[in-house]
Amino acid sequence: MKNRVLFIFLTLSVSALLHAGTTGKIVGQVVDAETKEPLPGANILVEGTTLGAAADANGDFFIIRLPPGEFTVSASMIGYQTFKYRDVRVSIDKTTALHFELTQTTLDIGESVTVVATRPLVERDLTSTSITISSDAISRLPVETLQDVVNLQAGVVNGHFRGGRSGEVAYMINGISMNDVYSGNNALQIENSAIQELQIISGTFNAEYGQAMSGIVNVVTKEGGSEYHGNISTYVGDYVSRNDKIFENINAFNPTYNVDATLNGPVPLLGNKVFFFASGRYYNNEGYIYGKNIFTPSDSSNFPSNDVRDWYIESHGIGYRFNSPQEFSRIADSLKKNADYVSMNPNKRYTGQLKLTYKLNSSNKIDYEGLYQWRRYKEYDHQFRFDPNGDYRRRQKSWNHSLNWTNVLSKRTFFTVKLSRFYTDYKQSVYDNPYDARYSNPMLLDAASGSAFKSGGEKMWHFYRNTTTSIGRIDLTSQITRQHQIKMGAQGRYHRLWLRAFEIRLNRNTGWKPYVPEQTKNVQNNDEYLYHPAEFSAYIQDKIELDYMVVNAGVRFDYFSSDGKKPEDYLDPARSRLLKTKSSSQISPRFGLSYPITDRGAIHVSYGHFFQIPNFEYLYTNPDYELYPTSDYGSTNPPERQPNTIGNAELKPQKTTIYEIGLQQQLAADLSLDVTAYFKDIRNLLGTEILHSLTGIRYARYINRDYGNVRGLTFSLEKRMSEGFAATVDYTYQIAKGNASDPASAFLDVQAGREPQKELVLLNWDRTHSLNVSTTLGNPDDYSVSLITKLGSGLPYTPTEQNVRTAVENSERKPPFFNIDIHAYKNLKVNDFHFTLFVRVFNLLDRKNENDVYSDTGRANYSISATRTGTIFGINSLEEYIRRPDFYSPPRQIIMGLSFQF
Repeated sequence: MKNRVLFIFLTLSVSALLHAGTTGKIVGQVVDAETKEPLPGANILVEGTTLGAAADANGDFFIIRLPPGEFTVSASMIGYQTFKYRDVRVSIDKTTALHFELTQTTLDIGESVTVVATRPLVERDLTSTSITISSDAISRLPVETLQDVVNLQAGVVNGHFRGGRSGEVAYMINGISMNDVYSGNNALQIENSAIQELQIISGTFNAEYGQAMSGIVNVVTKEGGSEYHGNISTYVGDYVSRNDKIFENINAFNPTYNVDATLNGPVPLLGNKVFFFASGRYYNNEGYIYGKNIFTPSDSSNFPSNDVRDWYIESHGIGYRFNSPQEFSRIADSLKKNADYVSMNPNKRYTGQLKLTYKLNSSNKIDYEGLYQWRRYKEYDHQFRFDPNGDYRRRQKSWNHSLNWTNVLSKRTFFTVKLSRFYTDYKQSVYDNPYDARYSNPMLLDAASGSAFKSGGEKMWHFYRNTTTSIGRIDLTSQITRQHQIKMGAQGRYHRLWLRAFEIRLNRNTGWKPYVPEQTKNVQNNDEYLYHPAEFSAYIQDKIELDYMVVNAGVRFDYFSSDGKKPEDYLDPARSRLLKTKSSSQISPRFGLSYPITDRGAIHVSYGHFFQIPNFEYLYTNPDYELYPTSDYGSTNPPERQPNTIGNAELKPQKTTIYEIGLQQQLAADLSLDVTAYFKDIRNLLGTEILHSLTGIRYARYINRDYGNVRGLTFSLEKRMSEGFAATVDYTYQIAKGNASDPASAFLDVQAGREPQKELVLLNWDRTHSLNVSTTLGNPDDYSVSLITKLGSGLPYTPTEQNVRTAVENSERKPPFFNIDIHAYKNLKVNDFHFTLFVRVFNLLDRKNENDVYSDTGRANYSISATRTGTIFGINSLEEYIRRPDFYSPPRQIIMGLSFQF
């Protein structure tokens, strides 16, 4: 294996790597306007840059290494007037074609002809489903985050691309992955104000992209220019809803504050060679789900029988006993009425970015970019609605440093060397200090029972983890002929994964003080590990642009070593000798073809194999192989893992084979249609096998066992902005099936006494019908009103009765989804200053979309099983317990703000 890796590395040592593209190119021809003869030697210049070309003997030219954006491109030649195209759009990995017809000069020297370039409705080199969105387009949408933009695309359901599981999408910033390899999540989200262009690939993708099975989200950030420019935007928002029974305290002022600023230009005292772009954002959302601070974690209540006269309730240190049910009801109502509201889903975030560009000369450029994000938030837990301070607080910080050197070898060839270091740190606990004196007896969590909220106690786990990923790579791009552009590359990624998770002990043996047990093997509920997995990848790809078709063909190689071990004997894994795990590797072919059928239409066909290592958390789960009877697990389950489940450091890559065929057709000067059909065959998905220990404990081990398939059809109709109106209509029909939605499904089925699922069933995120309609009215330079309407069939759920499954998994549907968001702005100018007033409204109609439901009724507002639970050993009513604000989409939110540009 070592020889194999070395051979491939040496073979491609002149190449580049598994990385997202960050540049595009312009091609075209210069001819005489009258004779149509080519004009060899004509000069083509991209104004505002040092990039350009000279036409060859056939009048043809190409310009590579162009960052995404809009440019003015001019063609000139002695004896001819200069011709300019303005607003020429260059996009990531795409080719922009220009045709210059120069007229022999009759104008005064210095005069030129300028026309506005129009992006073609049919992209000739589109070989799979992808879309590029400019910064201007994002600014006009009613969206707050990058993920909001992604979810607007056809085939995307709540971050799931075309039926894939979460974690199967690669999120990249300037070609660097921002996925946390532990969880697969996007751990560092760039703010919308820093995005120059966003590329979203939901179909097959080229060989340069790896470690993804469902899609690619590729962001190119803005760079500084030769002049100083800046923007400051601020807004305040509130939730305005009539659904005050579901969302308690919603009629109070529950603010969202936001300040967003950017500044760019040349770095002072360094001439006109070093430029910067800086951005920062402060975001603070108080949330829309509130609990009542009736109990503190230290309150001790007791419900020894069904008779309320035997009950004792403590609230904020004050004890209550009751002589009758009427007195109990009176005191309980008083406690609820006088309690303060506490937000249970707040979200606060700081983001900072700095990008420096040093242009040594026309052939050398060095970029440095630093990104930082800090976040503090909570996730709603219904059980703690009356004891909100007993729930976890979550903190996350992430940063990335990258250094990029681009060197031009010739007008046809350039290479890029990139170094990057990415870090993310996550902490989860009730109190920061594990020895905090406020920790109380964990038995207090069990005082209230039945359909009752907690009346005291707090969650006792501390969960810490961090991931560091170091990346080194080299890229080579060469336009070897007018028809062939070769990309090659190699990359190495070295990870450091550290995790520490333990449960605070507090009992008679610890002197009723919080105690953290020593970290030794086979100490219950106390995990720690440190691993250094490594990856290597390489690819070669050719973009072939012929007059009658465009082909993207390539192949990539991936190698992975987990740095893990596995037990030799699974009957007693905790005491077994450990064996070193094997590495894995695979080769993935990719192919895409676009065939223009007319000057107004094109057909594309694509095919590829896509591999991805499962999220690393499943490789190293439960590193000491602790197996205990479930009853011994303590006051709460371990965070982020199932009890009695062990990892597998020898997991194989998951595999998806994708087939796609599509048609682009221009219907009118400003109207186009795109129809795409796709099929995905998914194998080696993560699942669990059921094992038994010598002591009779049944436990699960992660293996590659799950499978599925997805088939779908998308229709997209685009109406370009003309006469003050633009619109996009996206419809997706999709069926996503598999034998499991959750990797732990097989183990959970066995624990519940059910046979694990063997037939294909609908996956949890299968939305058969999705319709997104985006409309814009107005003049973008003056004012605009944009609406986004989303309509979708309900997601599946599994029907039950008395917590017993009554039908096949995911055989019923939740209610359909419907939502409208709106964004309106007005530009103002005062002297040389530009202002923008804007309003955004999310969930305009204040719809109660039922994102989750009770499995016995299929609705979010009622449960038959809950009405049969008997006595409620707590102070809440059954109606209060059944009412689940987290089952619904957020209520209507109105935001008003002002931005200032200079």
